[in-house]
Amino acid sequence: MSGATTSEASAAYDGYQADFERLQGGADAAGVPAAVISLRQDAMEHFSRLGFPTTRLEGWRFTNVAPIVSRAYVLGDPAEVDSAHVDRFLVPDLPGPRLVFVNGRFAPSLSSVGEVPTGVEVRSLGDTLAAGLEGVASHLSLAGVAEQPFSALNTAFLQDGALIKVADGVVLDDPVQVLFVSTAPGEAVVTHPRVLVLAGANSQFSMVESYAGLRDAEYFTNAVTEIDAGAGSVVTHAKVLRESLQAYHVASLQARLDRSAVVRSTSVTLGGALVRNDVGAVLNGDGAECTLNGLYVAGRNQLIDNHTMIDHASPHCDSHELYKGILDGDGRAVFNGKIIVRLDAQKTDAKQSNKALLLSERAQVNTKPQLEIFADDVKCTHGATVGQLDEDALFYLRARGIGREHARRMLIHAFATDVLDRLGHAPLRTQLDRALLERLPAAAAEVPA
Repeated sequence: MSGATTSEASAAYDGYQADFERLQGGADAAGVPAAVISLRQDAMEHFSRLGFPTTRLEGWRFTNVAPIVSRAYVLGDPAEVDSAHVDRFLVPDLPGPRLVFVNGRFAPSLSSVGEVPTGVEVRSLGDTLAAGLEGVASHLSLAGVAEQPFSALNTAFLQDGALIKVADGVVLDDPVQVLFVSTAPGEAVVTHPRVLVLAGANSQFSMVESYAGLRDAEYFTNAVTEIDAGAGSVVTHAKVLRESLQAYHVASLQARLDRSAVVRSTSVTLGGALVRNDVGAVLNGDGAECTLNGLYVAGRNQLIDNHTMIDHASPHCDSHELYKGILDGDGRAVFNGKIIVRLDAQKTDAKQSNKALLLSERAQVNTKPQLEIFADDVKCTHGATVGQLDEDALFYLRARGIGREHARRMLIHAFATDVLDRLGHAPLRTQLDRALLERLPAAAAEVPA
């Protein structure tokens, strides 16, 4: 059997089932509205039916989740953390509200919302759930618990997360930062972070969603982010992964775009032993526009898997994708990008590109761009390239007195910054540029920032 053994999968399921029953009937369930209890129960039933994915499934053919299934994880508890340890993962010089979560639970002492314009809510999702599901229930279905086992598991353990809600016509100038940190205290913990973003009609704002480990230890993060973009709204989203190199991170980002809505999302993955990012967008109204960018760095037996799916369900919509990967050592990567153009989605303009840079003979990437087109008046392109550093460019730099290793790092850095430059905030770009240099081989430090 591919992946975990049947007994391992059964033991893992039994562990989650026992934790789920304690969650539903324990002290934490006191005062939880019946609608939340019901939502969790329905999700757990879906997870029980779906089970853990195996490499026999096409979507998981190159990603074996046995390391996750074969380990018994316990639900993370709230923990006290020194703000100095958290601050290094926040973006300095970036004003705006900040929500910080430790082991999946909201940490008010580390957070700072400040004054926000009328019509803006930046708060713990747990507070909203405690008051019931009114106003958010219909938006908690974007993740697709009926088809995605890890999303179903996240919903089954729904307790806390971030809620960002911007009313119609409101423009929020300062970006919202949401940071999830795992402390990994002596035992392997699992957290199920949830981020819900509701953009009203003609609203505009940006956000930075980050995940980090305070220690280089093993833990499991199972995250779900949902973005519901109203007509004419503009949402700029950045996701940053700086998990422990022993950690596992499985995440789903799902967006729904109404008429003329714009969603731009850029992900940067610089950590994690096994990372799976499922990103989906449904262009559900005429004139919607979606941009998905990604940069990932893998080495030291890491596996980074990016699966994207853009569904052009309406006419006159545009989508753009650019994913780049840097793989060294025994690093492995998977990219599967799918674009669907529905029968009525005429005048679609869709572009997709995946580029991978292999720095060692052992590194490998499996890339599969896909187009499913059912309309006839469209412009759709896709492409994938996998290669090594350009020897001509390397020779050019060396001919000008630059050492070989320094020249190599300059070319690697230039390859990556093509994606980093697409981030919307200069302080974030600067921070990630430095973090990227730290992740590259030692000589990368010689590259000018």
